[in-house]
Amino acid sequence: MLSKKSLLMFAVAIMGTGRCVMAQVPPAPERSEELSMSLEQLFRTAEEHNTSIKSFQSAIQEAEAGVKAAKSEQLPDVDASLSFSYLGGGWISDRDFKNAVGIHIPHYGSNLAIQASWAVYTGGAIRSGINLSQLQADMAQTNAQENRQRVRMLLTGHYLQLHNLKNQQRVFDENIALTETLIEQTRKRQSEGVVLKNDIIRYELQLEQLKLGRTQVQNQAKIVNHQLVTALGIEEDISILPTEAFEKETDEIEAESNWQQAATYNAPALKQAQLGIEMSQQKERLEKSARRPTIALIAEEHLDGPITVEIPNLNKNLNYCFVGVGMKYRFGSLYKNSKRIRQARIATETARHQQQATIEHVENAVQAGYTDYETTLTELDTSKKSVELAQHNYSVISNRYQNGLALVTDMVDAANQRLDAQLALVNSRIKVLFNYYNLKYITGTL
Repeated sequence: MLSKKSLLMFAVAIMGTGRCVMAQVPPAPERSEELSMSLEQLFRTAEEHNTSIKSFQSAIQEAEAGVKAAKSEQLPDVDASLSFSYLGGGWISDRDFKNAVGIHIPHYGSNLAIQASWAVYTGGAIRSGINLSQLQADMAQTNAQENRQRVRMLLTGHYLQLHNLKNQQRVFDENIALTETLIEQTRKRQSEGVVLKNDIIRYELQLEQLKLGRTQVQNQAKIVNHQLVTALGIEEDISILPTEAFEKETDEIEAESNWQQAATYNAPALKQAQLGIEMSQQKERLEKSARRPTIALIAEEHLDGPITVEIPNLNKNLNYCFVGVGMKYRFGSLYKNSKRIRQARIATETARHQQQATIEHVENAVQAGYTDYETTLTELDTSKKSVELAQHNYSVISNRYQNGLALVTDMVDAANQRLDAQLALVNSRIKVLFNYYNLKYITGTL
């Protein structure tokens, strides 16, 4: 989920590029390759180049290899051993060590053994190990999905901010062009003796402020673009041009219950919580399996020499083989594994509590995100009305100024109010989009 801090930072970013004036040094002109990309193209590019996504893909491959390794435990075990030895001389005596007599033992010995065993019953240990490995692979998939959603939300935030800055630049360009036209008109009126030089100075001051605001927006766009291409994992000298129109706005949004249902089926956090419970249950079964016997089919082939169990020794090879069924039981597990089983049960119960906490957290996040979305829709309607009123006010003041019924300060104030309203409308549109995509991120459907 997006933290409050990250949401606040984004809000500050899109709201702070309005008319605030900051001291800055204009950057040196740079030439970079421009690349038009839609939001979906950004996502596809990130799938191929983003280092974070690649690392989680590697984790998935590692987990899948673990599943194969666990399944290999079902196969028979085959061992082979070969040894050569030097045997020293021997002696034989009575039990009271009297009448000792030296005996000859062939000095060079060898041993070849081939042993095969196939576990046919392990108390469920092998099956639990396979299931646990599969759950770990599912967890790796879910973690990758969560990371993918996080990367996509990061890209979406940068992309929307670039789109917002582009629209702000358009607003500044329009107001700069209008102010330059007014300056030319005012100069003509000055030559006619209708207005004073001070009126032109006021317009020129406003023009410089507008140019400074445009420069700030352009520089901020460079910063955001650098952050975006870094997240994409592509060359840093590329400038991303947003191609999404984002013009479609709707007052009819899906009900909150639909978003809650989408989160129930898709939110990675809920999937992780459920997998956590299942993994704890498999660990519990694995501990219980240690208290059951192990039964295996066995077969062995031996070739030994010399034969030293005979007196005199036989300097010959002895070959023998056998097949059978073997059973092994660890009596120590009766008093050792009981504590481990209890620990596993507690871990399962803890996982269930964590799942419930996660469900509540996701539900609250969806409710908060939905409320924020509704709020920004209301704010957007207010901003549209404010632009209409500011534009009407500017037209009235401009008409009065042309007829000598208003001061230039009134014109400047009206222009500033219109600029503020236009920038607020741009920000409101982007905030609506951001909160919409934030809802998709929370529900795991981005």
